Amino acid sequence: MVNVIMCVGNRDGGDDAIGPYIADKLKKTKHDFAVLDCGTVPENFTADVKKYNPNYVIIIDAVEMNLKPGEIRIMRGDKISEMHISTHGIPLSILMKYLKQYVNQVILIGIQPVKMTGNITRPVKNAANELIEIIKNGKTDIIQIL
Repeated sequence: MVNVIMCVGNRDGGDDAIGPYIADKLKKTKHDFAVLDCGTVPENFTADVKKYNPNYVIIIDAVEMNLKPGEIRIMRGDKISEMHISTHGIPLSILMKYLKQYVNQVILIGIQPVKMTGNITRPVKNAANELIEIIKNGKTDIIQIL
């Protein structure tokens, strides 16, 4: 059984590109999970998730949480609909509910963006690099829950 990380975001959308950025970096490292670069249509990757039959799925995206730029949080299910999540085909809350039919746990990790145009900003890229190390070391339990 391989666990799955779904990286979500628009490569041309400023800090919204943080998901694909993380996917690119994780794919270059040795680890025991599948990394999916889902772009702006994570719902198109549900068959891939089911194929892996994971115990858990981590979804990573830029999330407006009204925090300092680059802050990383695990989003509780009841908070997801309250926060503005970067624009995708369907709300991530619906995707998460769907995936929970097939996996034991679905976790959304958000990084507070600065802007959704241009290039990824320095605080968000720094946070992404920190999150990559957290994931590689299996330490997601140290991330604060919002």
